[in-house]
Amino acid sequence: MTNLEALDRAIRRIPGFPKPGVLFYDITGVLIAPRVFSFCVREMAKTCKAAGADAVAGVEARGFVFAGAIAAKLGVPLILVRKKGKLPGRTLSKKYALEYGVEEIEVHRADIREGARVMLVDDLIATGGTLTAARSLIEDAGGTVAGFLGVIGLPFLHYEEALKPTPVVTLINFDSE
Repeated sequence: MTNLEALDRAIRRIPGFPKPGVLFYDITGVLIAPRVFSFCVREMAKTCKAAGADAVAGVEARGFVFAGAIAAKLGVPLILVRKKGKLPGRTLSKKYALEYGVEEIEVHRADIREGARVMLVDDLIATGGTLTAARSLIEDAGGTVAGFLGVIGLPFLHYEEALKPTPVVTLINFDSE
């Protein structure tokens, strides 16, 4: 079995979660499969290095898992993109629309070095709304986004259009199911 086949098998599909009509792609199966998780981290770290990223930002919460492992592997800073109200101290925040409401994310202003090339990491890239807001935060702090990186991509939701011109890399893509 190839690494991509093992990744595909490790991703659980949960129909009707968190609401009817949604197919949830659960990466916890990846996390309990050390070979598959290592494959993800290794491949994502290669992408970060090739893009010249000198920091990695993880989007709450599942993006933290991958971003933290990538940052440790590359020896670069880890920046947390958190939900509003979770970070103490001086933060920058950005609101963005979801299909069922409005969310707000924030980062510590001091965590982003002026001119830093930051790779934004999440477990799944769908519409690109959260990552668009995260990009704004990185740029507002004086950094640039080297790229967007996800384990899973749902290209039928047109995230590449929302995130352009910044490159988007995912390890595995799913069409609507």
